[in-house]
Amino acid sequence: MKIDRLLSIVILLMNRPLVQAKDLAEMFEVSVRTIYRDIDSINGAGIPVVTYQGANGGIGLMEGYRLDRNVLTERELADIFTALQSVSSYGGGGHNLLMEKISSVIPPSKSQAFRTKTTQLIVDFSPWGLQGLLEERLSLLKEALEESTAVAFDYVDADGGVSHRSVEPYTLVHKGAGWYLYGYCTERQDFRLFKLQRMKALVKETRSYERLDIPLKDLPWTEGWKEPLHTQAIVLHFSAEGRHLAEDYFDSEELEPAGDGGYTVKVAYAENNWLYGFLLSFGTVVEVLEPEPIRRKLAGLAAEIAAKYKDSL
Repeated sequence: MKIDRLLSIVILLMNRPLVQAKDLAEMFEVSVRTIYRDIDSINGAGIPVVTYQGANGGIGLMEGYRLDRNVLTERELADIFTALQSVSSYGGGGHNLLMEKISSVIPPSKSQAFRTKTTQLIVDFSPWGLQGLLEERLSLLKEALEESTAVAFDYVDADGGVSHRSVEPYTLVHKGAGWYLYGYCTERQDFRLFKLQRMKALVKETRSYERLDIPLKDLPWTEGWKEPLHTQAIVLHFSAEGRHLAEDYFDSEELEPAGDGGYTVKVAYAENNWLYGFLLSFGTVVEVLEPEPIRRKLAGLAAEIAAKYKDSL
């Protein structure tokens, strides 16, 4: 839409001293003549755009023209900018445009200090690998949220079981190391939290829904896998070689120094395939001390793994 292009041009001009007309034409995929007509429209709206001739010329705003920046402090603007940077890879062009808006209200004399503040903290939610597929799912779910459209997908649970779900999306959640969709599951007739990496064949449905006015802070933000009724106490021993892994994965309050230079760790988890995969991922640096049933299960899994590689021993 023309109004969107006009607004975007104004924001770019606020953030840059000069811009070439041909660069704007390429950016917005229009002709140079259209850009100059847009400039006339912007001037007609009372925003002073000036054209400078010559080799170093271009299009720019009249010197001294800036948006009113008294609403937020520079520190607050920097915090907002940093937050937008952390999710910009999942927000399409909207976040980038908003960051341009924020940068545009910083006076040139303070722009370097502002850039320094916005690089003091970097938060990157991008996962290792599978980023393209995850971005596609996030983009589709964001559209569904904005349109109040239900989604459908096949969901793989922690035990490998697959079930078809129809869900009314309420919010996207980044928790721990993964992205989740929180929404109302029509099959379960209740709110559920779904991990995006466990979704298969995700599509938008034609069915729309009316979002309930429920404060999200009052909703249970767990899948139930770490609730007391669903877990059991587990005692682990990390060898000295595995100290760094224990420190990476567990809170300091859960780590009890052991005599061999390692750690004893007391935690509570649900017994499922995820737990066994998690424990096996530590290799030989961890031993389950309690309970005995989990020790036996791990011993059996280790024997099966060894059998697969017996010809390579």
